[in-house]
Amino acid sequence: MSEIEANANNGIENPAPQPEETVNQEAMPEAKVETETAPEVVEPKAKKIKKRPEPPQDFDWEDTGKKAHYKKDDLEKLQDLYVKTFSSIAEKEVVEGTVVSINPREVVVNIGFKSDAVIPAAEFKYNPDLKVGDKVEVYVESQEDRTGQLILSHKKARLLRAWERVNEAYDNQEIIKGYVKSRTKGGLIVDVFGIEAFLPGSQIDVKPIRDYDAYVDKVMEFKVVKINHEYKNVVVSHKALIEDELEAQKAEIIAKLEKGQILEGTVKNITSYGVFIDLGGVDGLIHITDLSWGRINHPEEVVQLDQKLQVVILDFDDSKKRIALGLKQLTPHPWDSLDPDLKVGDKVKGKVVVLADYGAFVEIAPGVEGLIHVSEMSWSQHLRTAHDFLKVGDEVEAVILTLDREQRKMSLGIKQLIPDPWNNIKEKYPIGSKHTATVRNFTNFGIFVELEEGVDGLIHISDLSWSKKIKHPAEFTKIGEKIDVVVLDVDIESRRLSLGHKQLEENPWDVFESIFTLGSIHKGTITGKQDKGYVVALPYGVEAYCPARQAVKENGEEAKIDETLDFKVVEFSKENRKIVVSHSRIHQDIKEAEKAKENEKNKAEKESAKSAIKKIKDNIEKTTLGDIEALAALKEEMLEEEKARLEARAKKAKSSSKSENKESSEEKSEE
Repeated sequence: MSEIEANANNGIENPAPQPEETVNQEAMPEAKVETETAPEVVEPKAKKIKKRPEPPQDFDWEDTGKKAHYKKDDLEKLQDLYVKTFSSIAEKEVVEGTVVSINPREVVVNIGFKSDAVIPAAEFKYNPDLKVGDKVEVYVESQEDRTGQLILSHKKARLLRAWERVNEAYDNQEIIKGYVKSRTKGGLIVDVFGIEAFLPGSQIDVKPIRDYDAYVDKVMEFKVVKINHEYKNVVVSHKALIEDELEAQKAEIIAKLEKGQILEGTVKNITSYGVFIDLGGVDGLIHITDLSWGRINHPEEVVQLDQKLQVVILDFDDSKKRIALGLKQLTPHPWDSLDPDLKVGDKVKGKVVVLADYGAFVEIAPGVEGLIHVSEMSWSQHLRTAHDFLKVGDEVEAVILTLDREQRKMSLGIKQLIPDPWNNIKEKYPIGSKHTATVRNFTNFGIFVELEEGVDGLIHISDLSWSKKIKHPAEFTKIGEKIDVVVLDVDIESRRLSLGHKQLEENPWDVFESIFTLGSIHKGTITGKQDKGYVVALPYGVEAYCPARQAVKENGEEAKIDETLDFKVVEFSKENRKIVVSHSRIHQDIKEAEKAKENEKNKAEKESAKSAIKKIKDNIEKTTLGDIEALAALKEEMLEEEKARLEARAKKAKSSSKSENKESSEEKSEE
């Protein structure tokens, strides 16, 4: 309330006109007029007045009951000056005001109008630091209510300006204050400029927060980190402010760092890949490989939380604010203290610390390791993995094969601890000696077997059986089975033996030559089909080949698999171990034999007839006339019979000749 209005309410009677020193003094008469008419406007608190009384039309405003000392012109001039002291405001707009009074329930704000406005203190809850004299934005709801009071709202002003200010804070990365209203899923709800913003739990602090309720009803500083204009969503972060402070500290500390510098730090966090060290405002990482010269499975084997350590700076990145630290570098390298007398050929003991398919790393001293390649674990030539011989944690003895102190590398071997079986191989496995081996692997051309550790041999597929024709070694045996062999040759350079299995028995083809002679007939079973023929199993385990045209039975049908028939040997090759048989040839030979027999019979009958005719001719002169006639008739009859027989024989011979010519042409085409 202005000083002029206060004086009017206190009953100060029209003071003498004064020079225009201040605006308030010139406005005093007008203030008095307003005060004196106030009882007609204000409604009594005890009784509700429905209608505001109208002032009398003939009311003399100049007659206040007291004698005025102003002339009419002077009074109008003073009134005009008084009106000009008020701010030019309009309803439904946002203006700036000044806080003139604060109490727990209300805040009084002056916007330079006729009267001050009272705003509930709840609208300023977000700003606990509000004090008298602060500038605030308010929304003019009404210049004057029924009681003549100016009505302002700070909340509505904030809402109208909220999005504008939020965007401005986001664009300028401005630090703003907000009131934490409540907890929600995954974070907190914050009142920022009257807008409800979301504060994710991960953005509350740099450390994980478990109790979100501890932040409710608090006023905190934030940064706007995300705005969704479509859904009117705002995301704020308090963590960003802390990180900015930490980044500033880091930059200051990193600026003073140097490689090789030794610092003291505290173990802040332990992970599977390393240890984070607090260097007093900035964190550094000791990678697990820089904790110890020896191999470790987890950093907890070396350090503990909150443990103070001396560390050395290995490297740092100004742009990314990363610091690489080392712990093992503060102690001498184990290779530097390795026994200087250690040399190639010496035996060492150690523990397997790492195992891979290609070999094993053995630690012979903390930080000093040697590699045992899988090829140095056994004299065997079979491809294996190191897992077949060793496991992590095994204590082993090995021989140093190579030693490079400058490169800090060492290769070891364990097979050298046992004699090389190939040193006396010819004495141990002379040609012609018999042994039992283990089947290790198959190929299309043979079987690889192992006679003992480090001694391998090959059985060619042609040396597996005398009589069977084997397409693949898997038909003959299985991996892991035992097989008897004979040493055929020794190749020391390739470290391999040539072995045979069929040589354990005498060559049966020497015997087969006397059994399966050409033309001999044997019982056989058709076991399979090949191109243009069949496989026939003969006695003694011998397999023969029968062309398809030779597998035709007497009734004209072709033989079938698993059918047992008689077969005739038509070809025998001892060198190639080959026998060719025929079933058709058997019944063909029978027909030819019958035909030959019939031909012999007809020939004999013909000779007999000729002999009889000759005798008749010899005796014709001695016979009588009657006898001659009888004999002539008999002769005629015999000649006719002979002619009929000759014609039948010729016809049959012609038919047989055609059949033979056809078979002969088929055989030539087959060959």
